[in-house]
Formats: sequence, C-alpha cells, structure tokens
Amino acid sequence: MPADTLPYPAHWEADVVLRDGGVVHLRPIRPDDAPAVEEFHAGQSAESIYLRFFAPLARLSDRELQRFTNVDHRDRVGLVATLDDAIVGIGRYDRIEGSTAEVAFNISDAHQGRGVGSVLLEHLAAAARERGIGKFVADVLPQNRKMIAVFSDAGYQVSHRYEDGVIALSFDISPTEDSDQVREAREHRAEARSVQTLLNPTSVAVVGASRDPDAIGHRLLQNLIEGGFTGPLYAVNPEAWEVQGVESHTRVTDIPGQVDLAVVAVPAESVGDVVADCGTAGVRGLVVVSSGFAETGEDGAARQVSLVRTAHRRGMRVVGPNSFGIVNTDPAVRLNASLAPALPPNGRLGLFSQSGALGIAVLDTARRRGLGVSSFLSSGNRADVSGNDAMQYWLDDPATDAVGLYLESMGNPRKFSRVARRLSRSKPVIVLKSGQSSFGVPPGHTVRESLLPRDAVDQILHQAGVIRVENIHQLFDVAQLVVHQPLPTGPRVAVVTNSAALGALAADACASWGLDVVHGPVAVASEASADEFRQALTAAFAAPDVDSVVAGFIPPLVTIDADVAVALAEVAAAGDKTCVATFLGMHGVTEALSSSSRTVPAYPTPEDSVRALVSATRYAQWRSRDRGQRVAPKDLQRERARELVERLTPTDPDGVWLEPSDAAELLAAYGVEVWPSFPVTTAAEAAAAAERAGYPVALKATAPLLRHRADLGAVRLDILSEGELRHDFDEMLRLLERHGPGEFVVQAMAPVGVACVLRSVEDPLFGPVVEFGVGGPPTELLGDVARRSPPLREGDVVDLVRGIRAAPLLFGYRGAEPVDVDALEDLVGRVSVLADDLQQVAELELNPVVAAPEGVSVLSARVRLAPPPVRTDADTRRIPG
Repeated sequence: MPADTLPYPAHWEADVVLRDGGVVHLRPIRPDDAPAVEEFHAGQSAESIYLRFFAPLARLSDRELQRFTNVDHRDRVGLVATLDDAIVGIGRYDRIEGSTAEVAFNISDAHQGRGVGSVLLEHLAAAARERGIGKFVADVLPQNRKMIAVFSDAGYQVSHRYEDGVIALSFDISPTEDSDQVREAREHRAEARSVQTLLNPTSVAVVGASRDPDAIGHRLLQNLIEGGFTGPLYAVNPEAWEVQGVESHTRVTDIPGQVDLAVVAVPAESVGDVVADCGTAGVRGLVVVSSGFAETGEDGAARQVSLVRTAHRRGMRVVGPNSFGIVNTDPAVRLNASLAPALPPNGRLGLFSQSGALGIAVLDTARRRGLGVSSFLSSGNRADVSGNDAMQYWLDDPATDAVGLYLESMGNPRKFSRVARRLSRSKPVIVLKSGQSSFGVPPGHTVRESLLPRDAVDQILHQAGVIRVENIHQLFDVAQLVVHQPLPTGPRVAVVTNSAALGALAADACASWGLDVVHGPVAVASEASADEFRQALTAAFAAPDVDSVVAGFIPPLVTIDADVAVALAEVAAAGDKTCVATFLGMHGVTEALSSSSRTVPAYPTPEDSVRALVSATRYAQWRSRDRGQRVAPKDLQRERARELVERLTPTDPDGVWLEPSDAAELLAAYGVEVWPSFPVTTAAEAAAAAERAGYPVALKATAPLLRHRADLGAVRLDILSEGELRHDFDEMLRLLERHGPGEFVVQAMAPVGVACVLRSVEDPLFGPVVEFGVGGPPTELLGDVARRSPPLREGDVVDLVRGIRAAPLLFGYRGAEPVDVDALEDLVGRVSVLADDLQQVAELELNPVVAAPEGVSVLSARVRLAPPPVRTDADTRRIPG
C-alpha cells in the first residue's frame, strides 16, 4: 500500500435497500476486485460502455484495471455495489483540484432501474464530504439520460453546460433540506416495498415443515393451510415426501416454482445453509422463526450476524430470528405465516410486536375485542426488519388506518422519530414501549446505552406525534377508538348516562385529564327506555359546542342492553363527533354497537373510555397543528465552525471542555453572542476588569460547586462602583475560602429578565437532544426540563419553550412584563442546528440565558468536544447488517 493511501474505510460499508425492495452491499473497491471489475465490464452492452467511456472499449487493459481498483481512499475513491459477491455497480471520484472532484458511475445493464446509481451517488458524496470535498463535476453524453437523471433528481442544485458534444455538470454536495427529503423519500419507498414483498408473497415455502404435530414447522404449515393462503405452498423436509398433504422437497432449490417467501423453522445451526440455499433459489424474503441466536449468548450472536450478512449478500431481507411470524388478512392474500392458531379478522389496524410471546397476546386481544387487523409483524430479535420498516409500509398501505407497536427496545430512535412523525401526520401511531436503552432490553437486541433520563423517550415520542400507552390493554383501548371513530376536533365533552354516579365518574375523569365537560353530565332515569336514552344522546350530539360524547350505561332490569347499544350506534353514526361508551360488562367492539355505519367502542369503566378519548384528543390536536418549516437560522458560518471543531476535538473519548474564548468563537459561528467575562483573582484585577466591562457589574465565583449559587453567597449583582466591588470581592473571598482557591469572573450586568438554561447533548442512542428550562430550582431540583430531538421545525421550538411547567414565567406571570419569546426561540433554533450539524459537540450549556422584554443575553457558555459517535440515523441510507 503506497504511503499516501489511507487505511481501508470499513465504516463506508453498508447494506442498502433498493427501489424494488431488494438489497445490495456497498463497500470501497479493493485491489483484489480486478477480476470482478473485468467480469462486470465484459457483461456490459456496447451502448453502456460507450456512455461510460465515450468510446468503444471491448476490454479493460491491465493498466486501467490497476487504476480503477487501486485507490487511496482520499483523493481517489471507488465504491462498488455487490449482489452475491458479483459487482452490479461502480461509482468513483477523483479529486481534480482543492475541494472539487470528478465523479463517474457505471451500472450493470441487468440492474439498471433499481436505484443503484442514486445509492452510489449518495454514499460517494458522504465519503467525499468526509475527505474535504464539497463539489462534484461530471461529463455526460447528452443521450445518457438515465445518468443525467441520477444527478438532477438527487436534490442538489445542478448546473449544466454544453461543451464539445458533452454536458458538463457541477453541483455542491453539501446536504440540503431538498437532498435530505429526496433521500428520505427514496428510503421510504424502498423499505416499504421490501415489507410489501414480505407481506404479499405469491408463494411460500415452509423450511422445516414437520409431520410431528408438536413441531413448530408443522404448526406454521398448518396455519398457512387453515388460514387459506391464496398462493402455492411448498414444504421443505428431506425426510418426507409430503407434509399435511403438501408435496415436500429436500431443499428450496429443488422446488420447481418461484418462491417469494421462505418461513424457516430449523435448528439454529442449520439456518445459515438454508439461507444460502434460499438465495440461490431467488427467494425474496425470509421469516426466521428459529431461536438460538443472539438471545442465547456470544455464539448465537455471531450466528445471527452471519445470518443477516448472508441474506443481504443474496438480496433478501429477514424478519427475525426468533420471530413469532407475520400475518396479512387481505382476502386476496390470507397469509398466516405465524404461530397464531387462527387468522385474525380482517380490519384496519396494523400491528407490530418485537416479542414473540406478546405477539400471541396482541393477536388474541384483537380477536377477543372483535378488532380487525390488516397486517401483523413480529420482529423477534430485530436483526433486520424493524418497526421502522413496518411503519414505512403502513404509511402507504390503503388497508391500514391506524398502527399499534409493542417495542421492547429502539435500535434507531432517531430514525424512529423521523418515520413515526411522517406516519402520524396521516395515521394514528400507538406505542407501548417497555424500558429504555439497556434497561429492560431483552436478550438478542443490540441497543446502545442512553445517557438521558427515562422521561426523555416520552418527550421525543410526543415530538413525533405518537400516542404513548402503558400496557396492551390501553393500546387496544385507543386503537378501537381511532380505528372506528372520527378524531375529536377539540377538548369539549358531553357526558350522557343512565346513572348519576356513573356520570360523575366520567366527568371527574374528563376534568382530571384536561378535557372540558360543557354538556352535562346528563343522567336519564335508570329505568329509562331506549328511546329516552336516544333523545338525551341526540341533544348532546346536536350541541354546537361539543366535540366528543362520553356515553355510559348500567343495565337495569327493565331495559335491554342491545336496544340502547343500537340507539347509541345510530345516533353516533348520524353525526360527525367522536363517541366512546361505557357499558358495564362489555369490552371491545360488539355486534350491537356495530349495527350502524360507524362502530362505537365500549369500555368496562368510564375511566378507560375517557383515557382513550384523551389520547385521541391530544393526538388530534398535535396533528391539526402546522409544524412550520425546518428551523433555518440566517447568517450561519458552518465551514468556520467545522474547521474549529476539527482542530480542537481531541482523540480522548472523554473529550475536553473548551476554553471560554474557543466556546464563544464556536457559538459566534452560529450567530450566538456570549457576553464577555473577565477572570480575576485579586481585587485589583476585579477593578480593572470592571472598567473594561462598564458598571454596573456582577461578580461571580467559578468553582464548580459555586456556579450560579447566589444562595451560598457566590454571586453579587448590580455592583455600581469600584469601592463596592472591592468590598464584595474581599467579603466573598473570605466567605468562600473553604471551597477552594478564590477564582472569580467580572461581567457587565445584563438586563432584568428570566434566567433560562439551554443545553444540547450528543446521546449515544438518541443522537443530538436539545434541553430547555428555567434556571434555578425548576431545572436543578424539580427536573422541569423540556427536550426535543433535532432537526427541529418551528413548531418544535414553540413546544420546547412552552413545554415546561415554569413557562408562565416567560409570559408575564403575576403582572411581570413578558420576555422576548421570539429572540429566545431564535436562540433555541440556532443551538439545535449547531447540535445537529456538529456531532463532535458532546455537551453544550448556555447558563444563564437571561430572557428580557427586549432580547436575550447569553452570560455563560460551556462546550465539551469529543470524538464523534456514529449516529444511528446517518446521512446515507443503510440497514442493519
């Protein structure tokens, strides 16, 4: 390896889902790729060769192969896309001057149209940015429309110039909001397509199908047969000619027809060979029910890694291992490739569960409540397909109106937040999350440890618009409401019952959860007829100031429950308002409450019905709000900040706290001005500093235990003269000497306002997180802190500032003048962009930030830089592998 060649950049390797749902592996090119490159070139058409090299080139010379495959990974970089170890695409750049490089691509004729070119461009641009390149140029023949489209459709601002029969293209490769949106849209389409392939197979093979009724393979095949799968079924069992009337084969490659989906239930040590055989047979997706992988220890973990790598290398995606299976109730498919004994009823709810055991409980609960399911996935160890993939699919699935997810862990919460937010804009997403980071994570799930408090996940889920619930019971309480009823248009509620006690309980529950009871509670007589109950309900639904109706009914001896239920269903269907019902002894969706065009969900207690209604109301309020544009402050000096950070970031993983001047310079690049402070150790130095700052001044101790501790005498404010300053200095020095050396700072007095604290942290699991609170006890003692994960939209910034309990202090509490909230929100936005841009900023704290009626003042800033972690949601598409 030449001296100027950088080490092989293994972190550039990635498994990526293509436009058609298949998978390719991307990696840097290697010298030993020469035979594969030669084979790739020999397989190309004369037209493709001419478009790439501008000349007929029947074969590559040894010199050309040497140049193409020997790169320095800095000024000359090459990436290859491989499928089953064969090269299907090549992308490369060569630095031509400074920060500009020439880029070129060559895609296999057999794989054009799958999106290989756009994936290579995306990853090549990321590699180039890492090497200090900011601009790509390319020469393209006018007839090469596909390659021109690869550049122009990537979201970059591409300039064109026609010269000597060639189109010269050039574009800045810095990420933009447009390029991010293009990447995320392509990721969405690809991952949705891959899940669609799994859930809509035209044929299924059960590998490990057994004649033993107690064997898992027997149950899987039986469930597929009894579920009425509409396509061909195949059994794979080398020791049987047939299983349950289905012809058996020795291996998948022996099956005469195409197999879309293979359901694998063989011992763990045999799964690798099965996966390789499936790849040879052209299987498109795998559901691995077999256990014995990462949940069993190191050997199993290694087996799991090998399983996923083999599947991806052959272009397949994997559900599992240790999965409960997948279900699609579409009458055109009727897929029950799971251990559930019966296919759930067809409906509008998509369900995802990581746990196999709880997968049984989830499907059984849906069945008992009469709540129809559109599709179901159990990810097991979540080695590949995850809840993020499922949400990508449900976003476009016309058969799904709402989504429920049971999550035992979150491997990529940053991507989860991004995908869930997009899905929540159109469909309710209900999440049951157990534990956080390594706490409560089941064996087999690889999760980084989060440094954030446990309530951080709640706030980040709220930012994404998901409905957080505490148990399966609540998940289905909310699901049966949002699937069958319109979303509430506001918090105003009517309560109608046939019991004053029941009405009072419902009204109290509404009040305790922030709903406004504006009609009732109305209680008809316990012996009232169904018609009388109908009249009371009709009046409630007709009230113009009512958004939702809570109905309650205790069955007396003289009134038939079904008559009242039918009346309620008919009245609710005639209007456009949300309705929930409490029928003691009834739970779920009943025939009587489904007798009209719109089903009314029933709950056993008023508290259950109101809790579900509150969840739906808060979600509807989130969904109806305009979140605004992505925060984009003006006058940022990003390049200056990056250069500073790269120069000052240490190799020590613990990082280093910047000198105040360096911290101020970094913040200034993002438009944040830190008020100067002057370190002093003597009264004379303090007096000189005060002359520079200008009276009045503040004198503050800087020892870690004394920062901001006015209660300990470590802060003196509004010092008006040198005599007063010298007196205060001597007094503080004497008072605080037991805490260590007398180190202080002098600073000009800021305007009167509310002291706030603004922080950002780079969390190993969540990535950048911005925190906001009011200074002093609310933040330090009571933990009154709001958190959001960048990138933020304007609405997120508004929520962050108003999301603390002490927020009234900012808006004129008890007659005080309101602070300049616009300036405060601008500051929050700038910090969020800095945190999102610079992974090396491990911690940033602005404390105090004085928010005054006019403007904000940042009086102190601390910044810790550390080697950047690899964020779970990178700026290039990739899946676990």
